[in-house]
Amino acid sequence: MIFTETELAGAFVLDLEEREDERGFFARTWCAAEFRDHGISDRVTQANMSWNPRQGTLRGMHFQRAPHAEMKLVRCTRGAIYDVAVDLRPDSPTHRRWIGVELTADNRRALVVPEGFAHGFQTLVPDCEVSYHVSAAYAPEAEGGVRWNDPAFGIEWPDPDNAFLSDKDASWPDYAE
Repeated sequence: MIFTETELAGAFVLDLEEREDERGFFARTWCAAEFRDHGISDRVTQANMSWNPRQGTLRGMHFQRAPHAEMKLVRCTRGAIYDVAVDLRPDSPTHRRWIGVELTADNRRALVVPEGFAHGFQTLVPDCEVSYHVSAAYAPEAEGGVRWNDPAFGIEWPDPDNAFLSDKDASWPDYAE
């Protein structure tokens, strides 16, 4: 795996190191030792998937509060998404900054979203499938979120006029320190 650290400390874009032959290719998508070497949690407690039939679907911005905070490894296995992570760590030099990465079935890229970040995505095409490996089990009492278009972050979504959200995601509050 090729780890490229983003401008947000602890958040990485992961590209595959494909080993090709006449059959196709083989690539590692997870390695606890490599994650540890990059200072990323090497624990995977759950694997989750979402399917999104509609282009413009926006899921986010979600996080889990400590002690249930989670690292997420996010990959789009069908279609294409614009994946966003926002640094909510109060002591971080990149507090309240965000990154967006296009993850597609074709580019096979993944985003590592560290603990203490909010996460969300918008589908760029219909019929998207997204796979998540997370370091902590979901705990409803620790669930949190911030508004997808909160001016505190200024996230530049690819298609904000056609964002399709659940009532729950549409009602997350603005960020409060």
